[in-house]
Amino acid sequence: MPTALITGASSGLGEQFAYALARKRYGLVLTARRAERLAAIGDTSRKLGAASVETIPIDLARRDAPRELFARTQTANLHVDYLVNNAGFGTTGRFERLALERELEEIDLNVTALVATTRLFLPAMVERRAGTIINVASVAGFQAVPYMATYAATKAFVLNFSDALAGELAGSGVTVSALCPGPVRTEFQAIAGQDRDRMPSFVYLDAETVVAQGIAAAESGRSVHIAGVANFIAAQSNRFAPRALISMIARRIYRPPDGR
Repeated sequence: MPTALITGASSGLGEQFAYALARKRYGLVLTARRAERLAAIGDTSRKLGAASVETIPIDLARRDAPRELFARTQTANLHVDYLVNNAGFGTTGRFERLALERELEEIDLNVTALVATTRLFLPAMVERRAGTIINVASVAGFQAVPYMATYAATKAFVLNFSDALAGELAGSGVTVSALCPGPVRTEFQAIAGQDRDRMPSFVYLDAETVVAQGIAAAESGRSVHIAGVANFIAAQSNRFAPRALISMIARRIYRPPDGR
């Protein structure tokens, strides 16, 4: 049976990926930090049709955690055919005022862990000449975002890394796709300190819709998918508008409410 590994599976897009792939009868390996939340999502996934469910609570921001995760799947004889690198978070504020350790943790989770898990699970997919990797990027990866400088930079890395791998793996039987959502109503906003609405309501998509689009894009072999028409237009406009103008617009949108 095919097996899907989903990181950051305890909420938001990761949770919806679990449910969507459960309906497709995948075996699931779900990982995130919150053990109780993972267990609950695992129970729901079984009810939705998952062939099997393994939950592995782990903090992938730790440098050695991806290797631990890989070792546990090997010990359990789990052959991962479908990898969803979804774990990540954002921070908001003036960079010089943000906690350094939190910014480094953001890079470790959004970038380092994603690279490590991809590198660890990809060789077996290439050897089998079959596999799917979805890396969750963001429309923020298409531009610099003042007051979310680190987050946007990490997602630019994810976008370009995924697109490059897709080119390397052309004809190998392995698909790599970067999923680029815009605003999604999940826990992300609260964690990033974005409790107030910065975008009009029509821009927001629900997590289930974004996941359905991401899975369909990967199935069709697309290396990059921007979820939502408004987000697609916004991302494409960055190719033609002056960078200074794009930065000014983003600065006004994401400026903290205290004006600092």
